[in-house]
Amino acid sequence: IQLFLVFTHVKLKTELCFTNISPCNYCADDSGDEGPLRQPDRALIQGVLKTLASKLEDLSTCNELIGKHGAALQRSLSELEDLRAPSDGVDKTVNERATLFRITSNAMINACQDFVDLAEAHSRRWQRALQYEREQRHHLEETIEQLAKQHNSLERAWRESPRAEGIPEGESSEENEDIEFFDAMEDSPTFITVPADDHSQHSLSSNWSQDDNVSLAFSLCLQDSSGSYLRRGRRCRIPDKPNYSLNLWSIMKNCIGKELSKIPMPVNFNEPLSMLQRLTEDLEYSELLDRATRCDSSLEQMCLVAAFSVSSYSTTVHRTGKPFNPLLGETYELDRVEEYGYRSISEQVRNHILVVCKRYFKGKFHLRNGNIHLKFHASGNHYVWSKVTSTVHNIIVGKLWLDQSGDIIIMNHRNKDKCHLKFSPYSYFSRDVPRKVTGVVMDGEGCGHYILSGTWDDKMESAKIIESSHGSGGSEGKQKTVYQTLPPKLLWKKYPLPENAENMHYFSSLALTLNELEDGVAPTDSRLRPDQRLMEAGLWDEANAEKQCLEERQRLERRKREAQANLALEEGKEAESHQPLWFEKRTDTETGESSYVYKGGYWEAKDRQDWSQCPAIF
Repeated sequence: IQLFLVFTHVKLKTELCFTNISPCNYCADDSGDEGPLRQPDRALIQGVLKTLASKLEDLSTCNELIGKHGAALQRSLSELEDLRAPSDGVDKTVNERATLFRITSNAMINACQDFVDLAEAHSRRWQRALQYEREQRHHLEETIEQLAKQHNSLERAWRESPRAEGIPEGESSEENEDIEFFDAMEDSPTFITVPADDHSQHSLSSNWSQDDNVSLAFSLCLQDSSGSYLRRGRRCRIPDKPNYSLNLWSIMKNCIGKELSKIPMPVNFNEPLSMLQRLTEDLEYSELLDRATRCDSSLEQMCLVAAFSVSSYSTTVHRTGKPFNPLLGETYELDRVEEYGYRSISEQVRNHILVVCKRYFKGKFHLRNGNIHLKFHASGNHYVWSKVTSTVHNIIVGKLWLDQSGDIIIMNHRNKDKCHLKFSPYSYFSRDVPRKVTGVVMDGEGCGHYILSGTWDDKMESAKIIESSHGSGGSEGKQKTVYQTLPPKLLWKKYPLPENAENMHYFSSLALTLNELEDGVAPTDSRLRPDQRLMEAGLWDEANAEKQCLEERQRLERRKREAQANLALEEGKEAESHQPLWFEKRTDTETGESSYVYKGGYWEAKDRQDWSQCPAIF
């Protein structure tokens, strides 16, 4: 009983203190309605607390009486034990004291019950008041954080604007206060970048100016929209996508019991481009490679190569449609020599397994696709990297959306320079910018020289590191590295989508021209694929029928080759496999990697218009 009194006394004092310091109380009736307390509600709580205080005083009085009568009863019992022949007077005294103790105990129990009932009746109201205070504090913290981020973005935009150059130095904010935090990447130290002061910025010069980057990016964008494309008369739109409903469950029901390779998927899931054309879209920002050829430093060149690798994902943010799987022997050429001085050729060289070989020609460098190889002939720099994981969400229920996540390691095999890019996966609980990309450019010794940051659907920036130091320990025992950097420079900015893009599969300006018919292409070119052309024209039912015919013909050809291979094995002969027309398998002397490389002959055959060796796959 004494312990209970101490506990209730402390609890009551705590509630009194809470009521006195709380800036806003919360009340709730039995129906669960909530709302800020008015002045009468405050008076009600004060009255309840006074009642609880009086009940606590009653409990204290009962405690004193119980202690007094209990001691008297104990003495009487002791005297009773000492007497050998108890008298009637002693028995009467003991009974009276026991009765008083019982009455006092019952009163104590009743008072405790009243106190508990009253406290329980109002505890829910106090809990809601406390929860309301916590939510208000959390909301205030989030608001302050958002304001801080907006202030940081506005300050950076003000610094980057051309008008900021004419403002007196005294009116500008201190750049040392602008600190950017980057996520820690696996297998690399956590780092923080701190922009350098004005003196450091002027003392370090570079032939790679930010103004040149910005003006070049926008001039190239204008050239794309109003230059050579218009002179060549390339199309700027395709027929609008029809609004066909799709019952996924009926498709899955019809697929029960069938082999995965024999399930005909309708074109409703596709976009009117093949995978060969989709991969060719990586060249949309080829001007980044043009700028890279003019770099004297391999580290600056690495920054532009990294931006080029990120730019290939910019067209995928709204592109949830699946490209057509290329047929074996299918090819695709993209000739932009007159506009941009480059051309590419790709071929599907394996069945089932998507192995696409692509060759990109432009004077000083070439690009081939497997792992992606990029080699600059003038400097000998040979860059190799692979793509990150693309994930499509809400396939069964909800709106489809696509995310890119994972790491890209770009390695220069000539001097071992390396760039580590991290694509942060989207999270409902993360406060970071969606589609965030961060990275570090390091030399062969592992020393950082540039910090890369941005998003894969908008832009990438680089900041030159002028000083680094080790900070305090980070998460998981990793030590933070603090980098002091110059202000960031724009490397790449995404071009705006064409007008009405939402009704044209969200195609970019380049993607709209990829399936445009051209004279003189090979008969195996993806532009001539009939089901793809029917889908682009909006004839989806006819496209589905044609797609099933093409896939069934390809299955028959595969079974025929397998039968011939089995027959050759039975006769002890070497089985003949499919041989690509324009590519052959070689081992790279620098990387030791075995891959398909272009062996020549395609453009010569196009000049002669001699396609006699091409199979009839359509």
